[in-house]
Amino acid sequence: MVQEDKKYKLEDKEHKKKVEAKNALENYAYNLSNTIKDDKIASKLGATDKKKIKDAIDQAIQWLDGNHLAEAYEFED
Repeated sequence: MVQEDKKYKLEDKEHKKKVEAKNALENYAYNLSNTIKDDKIASKLGATDKKKIKDAIDQAIQWLDGNHLAEAYEFED
């Protein structure tokens, strides 16, 4: 019973780390998306730079949507 407790505790810890990493990446992508839509920032970016940033954000969000089972290190990378 003690071994099972240790096993589940370790699994819970890993799952928590994974969820936190996924949430951090998601938050970063959406915050960056909102930032480039802000008039103060958008006016300082060129069209090419804005498109590159938007494409990178879209790619990250698409990857997140398709990789729910990724490991924490993959989200962190």
